[in-house]
Amino acid sequence: MSYPPTDPPPESLPLKSISCTGPLQRRDFLQAGALALGGLTLPQVLAGRAAAGTSQLDTSVIMLYLHGGPSQLETYDLKPQAPTEYRSLFQPIPTNVPGMEICELFPLQAKLADKFSLVRSLHHDIGIHSDGGIIVLTGKRPSKLDPTSRSTSEHPDYGSIASKVRGYSQRSMPPYVAIPGRPYMTTPTYLGLSHSAFEIGHPTASGFSVPHLKRVAGLSGEGLTNRRGLLQQFDRFRAGMDQRGSVAAMDEFRSVAFQMLGSPEVADAFDLSREAATLRERYGNHRWGQGCLLARRLAEAGTAVVTMFLDDPITGPEYTNWDDHIGNAGRPGHFADFMARRLPYLDQALSALIEDIFARSLDRRILVLVVGEFGRTPRISHNSMGTGRDHWPQAYTALFSGGGLKMGQVVGATNSKAEFPTASPYTPFDMLATIYHHLGIDRNASFPDFAGRPISILNNGDPIKELI
Repeated sequence: MSYPPTDPPPESLPLKSISCTGPLQRRDFLQAGALALGGLTLPQVLAGRAAAGTSQLDTSVIMLYLHGGPSQLETYDLKPQAPTEYRSLFQPIPTNVPGMEICELFPLQAKLADKFSLVRSLHHDIGIHSDGGIIVLTGKRPSKLDPTSRSTSEHPDYGSIASKVRGYSQRSMPPYVAIPGRPYMTTPTYLGLSHSAFEIGHPTASGFSVPHLKRVAGLSGEGLTNRRGLLQQFDRFRAGMDQRGSVAAMDEFRSVAFQMLGSPEVADAFDLSREAATLRERYGNHRWGQGCLLARRLAEAGTAVVTMFLDDPITGPEYTNWDDHIGNAGRPGHFADFMARRLPYLDQALSALIEDIFARSLDRRILVLVVGEFGRTPRISHNSMGTGRDHWPQAYTALFSGGGLKMGQVVGATNSKAEFPTASPYTPFDMLATIYHHLGIDRNASFPDFAGRPISILNNGDPIKELI
């Protein structure tokens, strides 16, 4: 197949500015207060930030979350010598790190392997999408498993924790951003709705803009002052909707809301038109590529956590998530066909992100992590509808890049069929401990739940020692 993809994705758009222009209307300004958090006003989003302090650390995490569970055997842990019914359907290729091999559909990453490390020994014991995702993103086991994958977390994910601890940056950047939206299985729970992810949609979507930041930033200070009354009127309609304290101290945070809405730095961070066209093309003119570029801009500007939910690089059921069962989502046929169409998009976007971060000397500040909720069954399944692999949490791989960690190595190993770890076994708890270490967050700290009981940020896990 050609690489990078030669057919333009159906949702590809000309590389353009994502900002908006024109006069600010009263309705627009009121909408600006709602942002993308289920109708919460911006002061509500900001309320409660001060309770746990506002760390001034300048570190960030960009997580590319591969929803559905990518096959370890078709990405970063190929087993070319395994029996036919287990063996990867792709060939391994060497990287610029001696002894490290990855999938042949990752040629761009292969040239940058000295700038990332693979942890091939991640494992846990829940093969359900939502519940596996809860373990990976929150570090807490669900009290009740839901085989329909409709469960939601009882504890906040690592992004909401970072929001609570780190707060808004000195440049008024939101601490937790989700592209295109938050993981469906997590909520901020007892931290309060103000610590939800700031959801911004797909940067390639037609008419994409981040809620009027550019438009408001273009106003004079006097213009903003004259509009304070509008926001105050809007907030009074919501005065009786105290979301567990999120409305409390609204006056105290209203000035911060206006600081963000009026900040040219915030508006600039969301404006992809400030990047050279050649760099935007290098990332790829598709959801994953432009999303990764936007993530880098946000992290560089001071956002602590950016989570990208990588479930579809373009539009079409043939690309939908990484859940490669036989005939899943109405896709009868060979799962490797879909992997072969999906992996080059990841290779292009991820390699550009890694290369860009190192070229800008941001590799100590920004940690990039690529992971799903689990891997896939080592034994390939076959039936009349086609070929696929099922859920397999017992062994899978995560990629780490930057963050001041030790790069250019493979940590851990699995057996000859990629069934289970045989060296340096690690869990999602250890992965999260590594993230918190980078963000400067004390994983042993606790927050009260709805009943007032102290809940530790992370009950188990230590930073992955080979990376530190």
